[in-house]
Amino acid sequence: MFAVEVRDHVMIAHSFKGDLFGPAQALHGATFVVDAAFLAEALDENGVVIDIGRAHEALKEVLEPLNYKNLDDLPQFKGINTTTEFLTKHVHDHLAEAARQGRLGRKGDELTSIRITISESHVARAWYEAKV
Repeated sequence: MFAVEVRDHVMIAHSFKGDLFGPAQALHGATFVVDAAFLAEALDENGVVIDIGRAHEALKEVLEPLNYKNLDDLPQFKGINTTTEFLTKHVHDHLAEAARQGRLGRKGDELTSIRITISESHVARAWYEAKV
């Protein structure tokens, strides 16, 4: 399996509903490091998995509307606990759409999967991986 991975970060604020979250029920901030890995069983005719520059731009496009925002205030997240796990799928779905549209320099159906890892600290992270 071949992979190309790009990284960016996002600074957000949010709160959670539910006793499970203890003090995180209150509004708090986070800086998330976001890694997007694009996997393919074979390289394309150019010898790449995808175009790294295009992948990095696509990741920036997904994160930009979230950066320096309170996620509780965004209409698309109304009533949702924007956990790290939830956000991994949110980012994945947007990058998978970019792949399907051919915006990564390769046909999306030639990718095996995309894995999104979000690190919320140096000791904790979550990831989501699925087909394009």
